[in-house]
Amino acid sequence: MKATSVFGGVQVINIIIQIVRSKLIAVLLGAEGMGINGLFTTTISLIQTISGLGIRTSSVKNIAAANAIDDKQKVAKVLSILRKLVWITGMIGAIFTLLFAKQLSQMTFGSEQYEIGFRWLSISFLFNQLNAGQLAALQGLRKIKMLASANLIGAILGLFISIPLYYFYHIDGIVPAIILTSISGMLISWFYARKIKVQKVSVDRAMFQTESKEIISMGIMLSLSGFFVVLSSYVLRIFIGNFGSLADVGLYSAGFGIVEGYVGVIFSAMSADYYPRLAGVHDKIEKLKETVTQQAEIAILILSPIITAFLILSPIVVVILYSKEFLPITTMISIAILGMYFRASSWAMGFILYAKSDSKLFLKTAIFFNITFLISNIAGYYLYGLTGLGISFFVNYIIHFLGLKFITARRYKFSFTDGFAKLFITGFSFCICAFLVSTIEISWIKYTLGFVIFTISFLFTLREMNKKVDIKSLLKKMRK
Repeated sequence: MKATSVFGGVQVINIIIQIVRSKLIAVLLGAEGMGINGLFTTTISLIQTISGLGIRTSSVKNIAAANAIDDKQKVAKVLSILRKLVWITGMIGAIFTLLFAKQLSQMTFGSEQYEIGFRWLSISFLFNQLNAGQLAALQGLRKIKMLASANLIGAILGLFISIPLYYFYHIDGIVPAIILTSISGMLISWFYARKIKVQKVSVDRAMFQTESKEIISMGIMLSLSGFFVVLSSYVLRIFIGNFGSLADVGLYSAGFGIVEGYVGVIFSAMSADYYPRLAGVHDKIEKLKETVTQQAEIAILILSPIITAFLILSPIVVVILYSKEFLPITTMISIAILGMYFRASSWAMGFILYAKSDSKLFLKTAIFFNITFLISNIAGYYLYGLTGLGISFFVNYIIHFLGLKFITARRYKFSFTDGFAKLFITGFSFCICAFLVSTIEISWIKYTLGFVIFTISFLFTLREMNKKVDIKSLLKKMRK
């Protein structure tokens, strides 16, 4: 709860910063500048995902496992190996971009006009990867406050660096802004990472190859998994654009931007501490069951009142975030957000595969679920349009939950501890009641009943949370 509250606040501020940045780019650079910035950053992210080999996420497990048993020498060795890996992968990304800048410009913009821009941007790959390694060290060692501070200050500093460059140099300031933002992010994370006191150890070639092999093998699987997510989303958008319209593509993107972007931020906040904590007990089945159940329970308790409130207020939320033009997505997101409740539990179980470094099974499940998601989403849109996408999202996460429950039970003998089912059903009942009430057309009845359901859901969450974490004591600790 402490980690979630710390990172939740940071994520909210990051969202605000992204909104401000997008607004400034739109005002100062115009539509053309926004398009150029978007294409540059998307291309960088794609290359970074491939060349980075998923090292940031996969290395957290090794660091956390050594830290959990207080093996300081092992921690020092893993950190030493990680530092070498980020230098190697960072240089690979930088050299690739430098050598193929002309081709990247042609592929991305349809001309060689931005070749020089890509050559300069090759610098950012090294700094981004060094930054990723330092953040991985903070996360693996569960330095939550340091990690949150590094993310927050880095985002704020990046915004203040970009504003004058956009203002004075307009489109020509895009590339310098990206480079300086990557440098500032790396320096901030280095400032915090250097506070970590570790033993000085020597890592020979044989040890480097052995240790790095495990990090890279899992990292590659994570990169491939991310690739399939992007690919399935890309194919779905093409289908919607061809079978339906570009307007529907925009409505779909806006709707799931709310569901996965703003509601999904809760999962990002939780994972900062949950993953290293789970990695530390991955070989102790009873402790693993307890840790996963605790995280799933906290997730559904937090989500229950949020979903009930969102269901009642969804038309208002859509107008505030977008405009009345986007109101057709209300039904779609109202159904889809019910799926986030099941996602909370399947998300907690999914980290077991991370913690176990079960890379082959992880990739197989990622491919299977992405294919299932793509087929059902295409079928949903074909049959019922945008509403069908909401239905398919909801059904998909029920399948995802049941599938991971079966896989983890069979592979690792995992099962939720006593009391979880009762908590899950109670919380979901509030969500279903709120969904039914949201369909009432008489406003005063809808909002009155909605307020009653939200209040009961909130009080239920508060009572259950207090049983588990003693909220008063938690608040006192957080002030320290």
